[in-house]
Amino acid sequence: MLRAQRQRRDLMKGLSKFMVVICALALGSFFPVTAMGAPKKKTPPPPAIAKLAWLAGSWRLEKNSQVVDEQWMVPAGGVMLGMQRTLERGKVREFAFLQIREGPGGSLFFVRQVSGQKEAAFQSKTLTDTAVVFLNQLQDFPQTISYTLQPDGSMVAAEEGTGADGQPKRIEIAYRRIGG
Repeated sequence: MLRAQRQRRDLMKGLSKFMVVICALALGSFFPVTAMGAPKKKTPPPPAIAKLAWLAGSWRLEKNSQVVDEQWMVPAGGVMLGMQRTLERGKVREFAFLQIREGPGGSLFFVRQVSGQKEAAFQSKTLTDTAVVFLNQLQDFPQTISYTLQPDGSMVAAEEGTGADGQPKRIEIAYRRIGG
């Protein structure tokens, strides 16, 4: 009887060592290790919205009796939040709540609600390190909204499309950065 117990114990020890080796091999295939012993990590590409970090901050246009301010928060959580206010002779003429957010597949969307109007969404058409163009062809004016960082650090925001009269229309706002 003792002999049978020893044989089972030896068999169990052998199986235990075998299982440890099998587990180590299996884990090694799930968690590759570099020569230095640290786990390999694939660095995901930065989200597309990170390319728009230059947009964050406060921007202003002062022309005649009109002041247009636009402010953007830094990209975080896949979203940039912004707002715009237009003053004419010291009174609010128009305001807008703005956001740029990542959508399905990583594409970017510009969403705005102007002075209590219905919200409108535009999908990114072009994105570079210094410019972004958003498009919504189902929208009345504008169908295109763009932001372009200029070499001197200023920014041009533009709205384009077909006006109410059926003619092509473009509105540009040449902002300069204000504040810190």
